[in-house]
Amino acid sequence: MKDLSKYRPNVGVVLLHPDGRVWLGRRAATPGPYNWQFPQGGVDAGEDLQDAARRELAEETGARSVSYLGRTDDWVAYDFPKNHGGPKAARGWRGQKQVWFAFRFDGQEAEFDLLAHGEPEFDAWRWAYLDEAPELIVPFKRAAYEIVVQAFAQFAALRSRGATAA
Repeated sequence: MKDLSKYRPNVGVVLLHPDGRVWLGRRAATPGPYNWQFPQGGVDAGEDLQDAARRELAEETGARSVSYLGRTDDWVAYDFPKNHGGPKAARGWRGQKQVWFAFRFDGQEAEFDLLAHGEPEFDAWRWAYLDEAPELIVPFKRAAYEIVVQAFAQFAALRSRGATAA
């Protein structure tokens, strides 16, 4: 088993539309094509993981009208790529370890406010199929997203063979 002590504690959120599609945000100021992802963020010291997931979701999307569906049992970890110059790597983290949560969105789309926290993580959003997400995320997070797809497939609509995304 991988030593996770050098991985930043983090939560990720898969927000599901009642029809089973999932919310994806396009990372602000990040050139494509791999710039779509789920909301995610760090866990504050002593913070309950589900509380952190709800906080990150509200900060990054504005969404608060959600119902808990499930979570991953274990941490899902990924390494930062070599020469990754991001602030988290600069703080000595090797990568991130995440517990992922699935929530159903129970509100109206007008609730989404990408400026809710004042520091926008995303500049656009859309509904997509869960199994599309690994194709849209930066390659170094792809294996983690594949684990998330397997973990939450029971809650989501998946593309049928040969179908294209809506």
